[in-house]
Amino acid sequence: MDIGSLIAESLAEYTEEVKQELEVIKEDVADETVDYLIANSPKGRRGKYAKGWRKKKDGTGYIVHNSTDYQLTHILEKGHAKKSGGRTQAQPHIIDAERVAIESMEKRTEEAIKS
Repeated sequence: MDIGSLIAESLAEYTEEVKQELEVIKEDVADETVDYLIANSPKGRRGKYAKGWRKKKDGTGYIVHNSTDYQLTHILEKGHAKKSGGRTQAQPHIIDAERVAIESMEKRTEEAIKS
């Protein structure tokens, strides 16, 4: 076997290991994001909205969504007009979860590539 074949084989093996590690990382980050949203979402009277966060596999990635009260995500995050005039205060929680997930994904991806 020549040196070129050995290098190509090593790179293919390394690439496959990184791919597998990234799959684990993506699922872990999705789980962490769901946990973060459950802990930091507005609770309301019964906490149904906060408890409704789920992850769903979509192709090669994951979608984190609220399965019980998806209609509330935008109006809670951004605020909305009140019937009597004025606006409700925004309760940003999704943007914070997104920021934490991006930072975690970047950090863990770098570590996977370096190891």
